[in-house]
Amino acid sequence: MPDVGDDAPDFTGSVVDGDIEPFELSEHVGDEPVVLAFFPAAFSNTCTDEMEALRDGFDRDDCTLFGVSTDLPHALVAYRVQYDLPFALVADPDHRAVEAYDVVEDFAHYGVETVAQRAVFVIDADGTVTYRWLADNAGQEPDYDALAEAVADAAA
Repeated sequence: MPDVGDDAPDFTGSVVDGDIEPFELSEHVGDEPVVLAFFPAAFSNTCTDEMEALRDGFDRDDCTLFGVSTDLPHALVAYRVQYDLPFALVADPDHRAVEAYDVVEDFAHYGVETVAQRAVFVIDADGTVTYRWLADNAGQEPDYDALAEAVADAAA
């Protein structure tokens, strides 16, 4: 798992930002901090609370924010539209991102073997992880004030 000070692992997936297009993290690193907000499942209660908090109460002016889940791209299109999310979502159904960041969660009791553990990483313009937060359980949301401070520090 990448720690603060490590190079951010690159990964590919599909980005949902209006249309569905190929995504490679390295193409988005360099101008401003990148925030990767991994979440287990679109349309679930805590995930929706988190995405709405990032939509409504988190200042995205100084960063590029991506929500990342193992959901299929078309599910994320519907999710993004339903909740009017103004930031892109990354579909990771092949588990490249969750494995690269070692944030794999097992939801076998729901019949799903692999989802993203709720986690947040901030990556600075040099591609270095400057902040890492991991949920202790799927119902825990990040500390949004600490995240905002981490983005400000990475932008400085």
